Amino acid sequence: MAARRKGAVLGAAGGIGQPLSLLMKQSQHLTELALFDVVPVVVGVAADLSHINTPSIVTGYTKDNDGLAKALEGADIVVIPAGVPRKPGMTRDDLFKINGGICYDLASAIAKNCPKAFVLVISNPVNSTVPIFAETFKKAGTFDPARLFGVTTLDIVRSSTFVTSVLNIPNESANYAIPVVGGHSGTTIVPLLSQAKPKIDDKLLNDKETLDKLIYRIQFGGDEVVKAKDGAGSATLSMAYAGYRFAASLMDAKYAGKTGVIEDSYIHISADGAKESLASIISSSESEGIDFFSLPVELGPDGIKRVHPLPGAVSEYEKGLLSAAVGELKGSITKGVEFVAAK
Repeated sequence: MAARRKGAVLGAAGGIGQPLSLLMKQSQHLTELALFDVVPVVVGVAADLSHINTPSIVTGYTKDNDGLAKALEGADIVVIPAGVPRKPGMTRDDLFKINGGICYDLASAIAKNCPKAFVLVISNPVNSTVPIFAETFKKAGTFDPARLFGVTTLDIVRSSTFVTSVLNIPNESANYAIPVVGGHSGTTIVPLLSQAKPKIDDKLLNDKETLDKLIYRIQFGGDEVVKAKDGAGSATLSMAYAGYRFAASLMDAKYAGKTGVIEDSYIHISADGAKESLASIISSSESEGIDFFSLPVELGPDGIKRVHPLPGAVSEYEKGLLSAAVGELKGSITKGVEFVAAK
């Protein structure tokens, strides 16, 4: 009999949750997939997915009959797209007022029912919601910085997509690896094009007008989707893809023993190697008060194996982006910490 390998998706009936759950069902690693949402349709989503002939047995739960606890019991990996989506004109502060409470309740349930699980936070605004999870876990005595991840993978996906479009080689986007550090909103998103592999031609890196437009598109790509959907939604399909990409990498490292698995993620800087990595791109004075930052992380069976230093010096242009990111990040992190302190 196969060893139990359980994943859970919280917010599984939503615009991100449904396609993400479909992708999670495709995993050959999982034997169980639990779907939770506050809306009853999640039971139907689970029934629909259960017809797919992949190994995991799918179950759906609502908040009735202690459903959240049942969904989380025994979970190794919990992916969280729960919360309201961003609508036209809605700021991330607006989102925080609603999603902060949702995240606090989910974090409390995770601490109680599966304290050793890997927790992948998609719920926006990630810059503030991840600190909510960390502080809630600290209160419960279950916080492990190696097991908590803010999913910033969509920024990495957009970077390679948009860069190769500018380079007029769009079909090669999957072959480009571009580190994206900082946070997961607007100016806190810092693509390090100077560190790209393959190397990006200096002609682009030195063309400030083109570079400004490219960086803006990467940082505010979510607005592009919200506008294109004309009030009918936000970036759901691309986010589901990005969320699953990170989850799949983590499962490869945990269940298959795959080595050298590196993904960027918004993490607590007490994780092994994080402070050293952060020091390689910003000064100690700038990093003061920064307890979370997106950095390149090597994944292992226990979560973060180590945080990788960036391969080279950042450019002067990128130093300016980092300074802007740090200023905004500090306030976002504080907001999440104070939210839990007030509980």
